[in-house]
Amino acid sequence: MARICWWLVAGVMLGSIPACSLGGDLPWIHSLVKREIFSLMGQLKSIPPHLCLSDRIDFRFPWERGNITRMQKTQRTCLCLLMLQQIFNLFSTDKSPAPWDHLLLDKLLSGLHHSVEELGQTKEETLVCPDSLGILIRRYFLGILKYLKKKKYSSCAWEVVRSEIQVRLFLM
Repeated sequence: MARICWWLVAGVMLGSIPACSLGGDLPWIHSLVKREIFSLMGQLKSIPPHLCLSDRIDFRFPWERGNITRMQKTQRTCLCLLMLQQIFNLFSTDKSPAPWDHLLLDKLLSGLHHSVEELGQTKEETLVCPDSLGILIRRYFLGILKYLKKKKYSSCAWEVVRSEIQVRLFLM
């Protein structure tokens, strides 16, 4: 019964998040680093998601699948780079929940840093991200930070955020 409940909860959580896909052939997408980051995000889970359903919120990710796939390759690379930088900043905070394994968190931050470095060295020599893209991403992450602060950085709030970010990474 518990296993069925977990799958239902996961379905509800994934179904409530607007989907997006970066598509294209971004340099870090097929790397082992991305899989490692995704795996580490999953391992950080400290409490069962079904205990946090009442804390679930739509963070209003600003893009839909079609909008992103129509972006030029350099814009998709910028989106990826800016997202990874913001994720790194978010998980670098000293407000992370105590139950998280700090060795796993350090590995996650290392993988994120490596991915940011890798994207920063792409062949697009003039990788200039549009200001509007940066503004939308910062606004999205500001909403996440406000949510965490409002919830007093509770374990459940971090679980909701961890789940949200993991879904975004999976779709990239």
